[in-house]
Amino acid sequence: MDSTLKDLKERRSIRKYKAEQIKDSELDAVLEAGTWAANGHGKQSAVMLVLQNADKIAQLEKLNAAVIGNPEAKPFYGAPTVITVLARKEQPTWVDDGNMVIANLINAASAVGIGSCYIYRASAIFDSAEGKALLKEWGLDDGYGGVGHVILGYAAENPAPAPRKSGRVIKIR
Repeated sequence: MDSTLKDLKERRSIRKYKAEQIKDSELDAVLEAGTWAANGHGKQSAVMLVLQNADKIAQLEKLNAAVIGNPEAKPFYGAPTVITVLARKEQPTWVDDGNMVIANLINAASAVGIGSCYIYRASAIFDSAEGKALLKEWGLDDGYGGVGHVILGYAAENPAPAPRKSGRVIKIR
């Protein structure tokens, strides 16, 4: 229990990465944690699409940057691995299911010494014509909705934690 709490407290969003690709064993450990995420009705509607091809990452990053209205932005911060989490939209809990997977991914990454950051805007990307074309290219139908992206890599920086705000726990007994 102590190591789990330590990992949760020490995890940070990393926005600067080394170019070196993460090891397959580290990636596999992170992905396995994603498969164990809590999910609505046990449906396991979320899937994790792993990109380690620089051209495919750049293509997806360009779509993400367009959504924020800044085509020059680099919202994947040079991370060599991107995991896009999608889920079946017919499942009422699809967004929650995907976010539970993402939480497991970022916490597991920290536990194995890998930097990560949750990148939003997957929903907008995969609602677009370009995003739907990517889904088709990757063998997924448009019944999947984008939940988010998790970027992974070896951290080139280790930011200090922000102070925790008080008053965020309310106990009613």
